[in-house]
Amino acid sequence: MTNNNRNINNIFYIFVTSHLIFWTLVPSIANHNLPLDTIEALAWGSNLDWGFNKHPPMSAFFPEVFYQIFGSQDWSYYLLSQIFMLISFFYVFKFSKEFFNNNLLGLISVLLIEAIYFYNFTTPEFNVNVCQLPFWSLTVYFSWKIYNSKEVKFSDCFLVGLFAAFGFLSKYLFVYLLASIDLLFIYLIYIKKDRKFDFKYLITLEVFLIILVPHLIWLNNNEFITITYGLARTGLEQSNLIDHVKFPLIFLLKQVLLLIPFLILVWLLVKKIKFKLKFKDKKLLFLLAINILPIILMFLTSVVTGSKVRTMWMTPFYLFFGTLFVYLFQAQINIKKLKPFVVGFIFFFFLSPILYSFVSISKDNKRTDYPGKEIADLVDRRWAENFSNEIIYIVGDEWHAGNLSYHLSDRPKWFLSIDGKVDKLDPSGGLIYVGNPEILKNLCPGEFGKIAKQGICMIGLRK
Repeated sequence: MTNNNRNINNIFYIFVTSHLIFWTLVPSIANHNLPLDTIEALAWGSNLDWGFNKHPPMSAFFPEVFYQIFGSQDWSYYLLSQIFMLISFFYVFKFSKEFFNNNLLGLISVLLIEAIYFYNFTTPEFNVNVCQLPFWSLTVYFSWKIYNSKEVKFSDCFLVGLFAAFGFLSKYLFVYLLASIDLLFIYLIYIKKDRKFDFKYLITLEVFLIILVPHLIWLNNNEFITITYGLARTGLEQSNLIDHVKFPLIFLLKQVLLLIPFLILVWLLVKKIKFKLKFKDKKLLFLLAINILPIILMFLTSVVTGSKVRTMWMTPFYLFFGTLFVYLFQAQINIKKLKPFVVGFIFFFFLSPILYSFVSISKDNKRTDYPGKEIADLVDRRWAENFSNEIIYIVGDEWHAGNLSYHLSDRPKWFLSIDGKVDKLDPSGGLIYVGNPEILKNLCPGEFGKIAKQGICMIGLRK
């Protein structure tokens, strides 16, 4: 390795380490409570299953692993998010270096996406969108190895199937990337006839399906609840004719707006926007397939169904945008005149955590201001005064009951409802219901209380 390449690698590691430190420390200091989606993931994780009412299981699995190691230490879940970001950045860098055969262009490809909202401001909240990121980058990287190799390797096919399954088990929208990659290979094999079908490709499908089997069984046993939830989030049932135009246009506008800082960095890098699209270019085809085609498919989904595409759903879609734009404009990139780009990058790198801190500290009515630990302490004391057994179960919504599950010293298992499950619960275990105080007050057979507008019914073995 030349000294220049070693220096570029060192710069990359300084960048990702700085990103990890900043985005772990800033929310740890500025926030009083974990964000909604992280609490939700921890609630699910307390009672791990092959799926939940809103999403498949992967986004709950990783927070639960961290809970077993760190307990209710908020900083650790911000760290978890940044570890996922670091892995994503690493494979974007690795892919881009190999793609360009140039370490500096690989580094620039990663630094560019740091300016995209999804990879800075929203990263502290570990959720299904963040959970997809490393699997998205890994799936792309090993798909590229298959695409770019003269001989298809078993290991590459196996890893694509593995990471594709983990991505899909993070969020179903991962299928947009998989469909795009599949369409590219179908085009090359059956339409352009540039390459032959290799039976090793089936390894990818086999591994993918085998890993999904437990979740598919769970889905069938639970009336496909995650799919119905996802469809409900799109507003599909209420859509009318105008929505087939309105929502796609809103979707496009939002994509342009969130890319403005990224496009500013691109402009600082190249100055003159000039490029040619050569669709016979093998490398360009791959970049278009992993960057543009998933967005087109999402846009077409909105056009055809009239459904609303939520902005945060697009979180992983832009991971390789830096690579695409560097490839398009590489002829205009003057390696000796990178100072404006570096200044712009540093500006955006520090602007995001500063804005995050300002918003978190200046506003006091956010989810992250919720007194979750204080409420749990009150419940713990009240329980200790009245009951002798351990709190094993907590029933209620993901936010209020989920916060108690996370903060209570007993770390009870969370349930949205125990209808039809009572006979499976340990009768010696304590149970807490969280919900509407007017309803719980009349129904509670144990100790009732009201905290932060929530009714709390405690049922246990009296002292």
